[in-house]
Amino acid sequence: MSRPAQIALRDLYDNYDGLLIDAYGVLVHTSGAFDGAVSFMQSLSDRALPYVVITNDASRLPESCAAKYQRDGLDIRSERIVTSGSLVIDYFEEHNLHGARCLVLGPPDSKRYAERAGGELVDVDHGDFDVLIIGDESGYDFVPTTDKTLTTLFRKLDRGDDFELLLPNPDLIYQRSATSFGFTSGSVANLFENAIRARYPGCDICFERLGKPFAPMFDEAIERLGTRNCAVLGDQLETDIKGANDYGLDSVLVATGLTDLANTLDHSDVRPDFILPSLDEA
Repeated sequence: MSRPAQIALRDLYDNYDGLLIDAYGVLVHTSGAFDGAVSFMQSLSDRALPYVVITNDASRLPESCAAKYQRDGLDIRSERIVTSGSLVIDYFEEHNLHGARCLVLGPPDSKRYAERAGGELVDVDHGDFDVLIIGDESGYDFVPTTDKTLTTLFRKLDRGDDFELLLPNPDLIYQRSATSFGFTSGSVANLFENAIRARYPGCDICFERLGKPFAPMFDEAIERLGTRNCAVLGDQLETDIKGANDYGLDSVLVATGLTDLANTLDHSDVRPDFILPSLDEA
């Protein structure tokens, strides 16, 4: 199978009225910005080309993301950032969850999303919840917290309780640095789902996934961007590229991130429209 065509930055600037840009794996990693990211964002500013950063990060509020990007040398305002965590607010409104007791696994900003949505936070030792939200893999003592949460979940299933399982960030892995990787909240959700299947064979309860590749993220981003004549830049086939393809937008796989071009493309049904080797064209 032939490889998708390469695209240059100048083609992105000339052919589109705006860009949707993934954060981790494209602009930044945990330790800083990728080579070329600062000059790329400056070029967008110089050309007055609209953009929105779309990130599956649910561990930081948009203003916290903006502060992190600023520390990395990227001047990106919070109103240009759509996080998967921010989609919790619309989800609560659509499902009449105001006042729901929320057990949130994640750091403080993950919990703030639930509060902004109108949820009432409960601790893992409370022993009950209406909504379980996995905001991140960090911010809690992993084994004791997940064990207590699993026990509460099983008790609720045994009683036949109604509850919601919510996963803002479906990503399984993320880029810690230019050369290192880690598990993220999608993998935590898989642990719970596999545990449910093990104890309750045939049970089809699963987490509601909000971020890329699903439509709510793109709905919000397109509304802010103001045009559908845009390209989506991302580094993961199953989230960034699949989401763009499903939404009918041009997809650009940035080769500096998680996807191993030498091994992955030939074994995936998800194909980007273009490949961008790097943001650094110096």
